[in-house]
Amino acid sequence: MEKELKALKIWRIIAIVAICLCVVLGGMLMRSGTGAAPAEEASAEVVDGETALSLWTQGSEAKQQLISYIETITDEDSADFIPVENRIAVFDLDGTLFCETDPNYFDYTLLVYRVLEDPEYKDKASDFEKETAEKIVTLNETGKAAEGLEVDHGKAVASAFAGMTVDEFNAYIQEFKKLPMPSYEGMTRGEGWYKPMLEIVNYLQANDFQVYVVSGTDRFIVRGIVDNSPLNVPASQIIGSDEQLAAADQGDVDGLNYVFNDSDKVVLAGDFLITNLKMNKVTVIMQDIGMQPVLSFGNSTGDASMAEYVTSNNPYKSLAFMLCCDDVERENGNESKAQKMYDLCEEFDWVPVSMKNDWTTIYGESVVKK
Repeated sequence: MEKELKALKIWRIIAIVAICLCVVLGGMLMRSGTGAAPAEEASAEVVDGETALSLWTQGSEAKQQLISYIETITDEDSADFIPVENRIAVFDLDGTLFCETDPNYFDYTLLVYRVLEDPEYKDKASDFEKETAEKIVTLNETGKAAEGLEVDHGKAVASAFAGMTVDEFNAYIQEFKKLPMPSYEGMTRGEGWYKPMLEIVNYLQANDFQVYVVSGTDRFIVRGIVDNSPLNVPASQIIGSDEQLAAADQGDVDGLNYVFNDSDKVVLAGDFLITNLKMNKVTVIMQDIGMQPVLSFGNSTGDASMAEYVTSNNPYKSLAFMLCCDDVERENGNESKAQKMYDLCEEFDWVPVSMKNDWTTIYGESVVKK
């Protein structure tokens, strides 16, 4: 019995030694390249800014500033390193990611179509909706906006689509997106994405940024524009002007006194709530995101408060970029408006982006301005 116990102890020692040798040899094989690398090493990838931003010109100062920024804040040895959970970027939509003037904002043209052209609705449109749509047509023709048009437009959109479910509203937008752009050959209304800016979004996401769209356009319209598009941003990260929602069977009953039932659907209730522009962009960022972003991208004074919020008293290194619509050959640009933005960038220390000089293309080579 004693011999058997000794033999068992010896075999246990031999087994432990064998396991240790396997572990050591396995590590040596991995380091020498003859074994499989750990999963985290296999997935590790350095994102090269120059490659990621291939549609930006070689001499673009804005591109270089962004690349330098990303390389710095993702370097764990840098004093400006930003933890992944704090890497948040906010983008305006119209004129920043997407075509703004053909001849006007996407949501303005959507209302004009709904109220003045849609054969299934134009005879049902209210006088207020028609008056608002006509004001937009006048703006398109003269360049002069009627006082209060931003709010009137929001109210008219809310009422013109009242009763639709969110899915039905999105389906309507998808059909509208198929219509051709008036000013361009080879592009529909849903394809007006600035390709160099899509590269920016992809570059940031590859470096673990959460990207939010913060737009003055109706939140549900922005979601419709982004749906089935090359912009990979989830609906939960899209912020815009808001309108009231309700249950289809709710009627005039207050939401505090109504219980959603199994035959209900969520519908547009017809009431406009808030225009998400200027200072409202700051407050809604805090309400929806709850954190101060570190990067801001905009194109107008409607984005000024957002840019200043991002770059003021930020515990992390932060930047604000502003697009300047100075390309009149490939885009419906406005040189006077662009110069005003260049001046504001110099005053507030924002980084200007020249659509004319910083981008090798805007919508792609197959798209031509008429």
